[in-house]
Amino acid sequence: MASPLSNIPLVVSSLLLALFALTTHADVKRYQFDIVMSNVSRLCHEKAMVTVNGSYPGPTIYAREGDRVIVNVTNHVKHNMTIHWHGLKQRRNGWADGPAYVTQCPIRSGGSYVYDFNVTGQRGTLWWHAHIAWMRATVHGAIVILPEAGVPYPFPKPDGGEAEIVLGEWWHADVETVATQGSVLGMAPNTSDAHTINGKPGPLFPCYEKHTYALQVQRGKTYLLRIVNAAVNDELFFSIAGHTMTVVEIDATYTKPFAASTVQLSPGQTMNVLVETDQTPGRYFMVVKPFNDVPIPADNKTATAILQYAGIPTTVVPALPQTMPATNGTGFVTAFHDKLRSLNSARYPADVPLAVDRHMLYTIGLNVDPCDTCLNRSRLAASLNNITFVMPRTALLQAHYYGLKNVFAADFPDRPPARFNYTGVPLTAGLGTLLGTRLSKIAYNATVELVLQDTNLLSVESHPFHLHGYNFFVVGTGVRNFDPAKDPAKYNLVDPPERNTVAVPAGGWTAIRFRANNPGVWFLHCHLEVHTSWGLKTAFVVEDGSGPDESVLPPPKDLPKC
Repeated sequence: MASPLSNIPLVVSSLLLALFALTTHADVKRYQFDIVMSNVSRLCHEKAMVTVNGSYPGPTIYAREGDRVIVNVTNHVKHNMTIHWHGLKQRRNGWADGPAYVTQCPIRSGGSYVYDFNVTGQRGTLWWHAHIAWMRATVHGAIVILPEAGVPYPFPKPDGGEAEIVLGEWWHADVETVATQGSVLGMAPNTSDAHTINGKPGPLFPCYEKHTYALQVQRGKTYLLRIVNAAVNDELFFSIAGHTMTVVEIDATYTKPFAASTVQLSPGQTMNVLVETDQTPGRYFMVVKPFNDVPIPADNKTATAILQYAGIPTTVVPALPQTMPATNGTGFVTAFHDKLRSLNSARYPADVPLAVDRHMLYTIGLNVDPCDTCLNRSRLAASLNNITFVMPRTALLQAHYYGLKNVFAADFPDRPPARFNYTGVPLTAGLGTLLGTRLSKIAYNATVELVLQDTNLLSVESHPFHLHGYNFFVVGTGVRNFDPAKDPAKYNLVDPPERNTVAVPAGGWTAIRFRANNPGVWFLHCHLEVHTSWGLKTAFVVEDGSGPDESVLPPPKDLPKC
């Protein structure tokens, strides 16, 4: 079975979660993930799609800080498969990280692979998802990591319970077919047909009766909502009618609490919020809508779920939020993210690198490359420092570990090939890129500052970037071009937000810092799947250190072969 806590009411789930937390020692949590085809119906439309254990979203992984987690994944479908444990650092153990052809070759049809990893020094909400092609559209689920036994949350105890809120997208068509059609044409694939909350679009869509998520609550309680943006391509707003949320955690790191009527998450990000059920008992909509501040096609539909007070008939019409940010609400998003600060307490300090060994500037480009087989003899592409990443056919970590030649080059540049007005008038000529499997090598324990700079090649756009194997500190962000002479003076080096996924603002920049103390090969990529498939990605090769615990562990015997 997938989990002892899957698909059960909130009250029961919270009770079992509390009992689960009472264990007094690190434990081994075992899960079986069967990759299967399932018939799923939404919006009066049924289709066969890839799922884990027949559920959409997939089962939640429950663990506690210090636990060992063992997940056996068996692939029963025709597609290749891998699973990524998004946000788990996988110390020295990139073999369990999951991105196809980066840390492992895929699990082929009929094959199995055991992901065996420790949850060390992390607690909070993360998530897992397929990490090959566009499979994560339907193959994903939450990860709940409780604090060590006897360690309380650094915020008021949620006496009402906890619930996972997984935000996603639904396509009527097979998602892999959608992606392939876009690739064949050399154009952007079709956008999704609906957004979802725990796999359900809600009553603003047809055939909603069985496809609306409802969270049962008691009046006068505090609830912890663990929100995951599992959408493939959309940044999202989330709000609850009549209720204020208190943000207490992002990407499994505690924050200084602050109140918000609406929160915003980019694909790949997670957020924990406290909700007090202090309103008149009734039914209140939970609402998800897109954030999109550039003229680029996106799914603009609104999904809803229901916060259901106990004792209120389901015939009562739910209340809608009085106000939510506009879809292009850049000002709201900027102000919201400006409020995010690491908790930076004695127990949970913000260990921001103050001195930097390696400075990098990566420009983000949307490009056009020649394509003889495409509709217009060209195809949309994407690049970092004008390099469109080409995926290898041998996993990069294996090539690094065994010293295999001709798989990748460790010569990714720290700077773009030319300086220009990155965010000036749109550039529509000279948009071709260099193709290559080029990585950046980093010395063990080096401190790194990476500035991600958006550009106006074709168009500016917000890009959520995820770094595998690490958390990083978001020390600065701004609009227009990064100024290395002036902008670092504005950095927050005291309590910046600590994340694993950060949104680079459209027409702006974001600066992150981290210490490269996790040896291996670690993927860096945009978490908009459309851009990842166009080549907006690279990887860091973090070298081994000299100490006994500073080198990559040997690979497991069942590591899939290419």
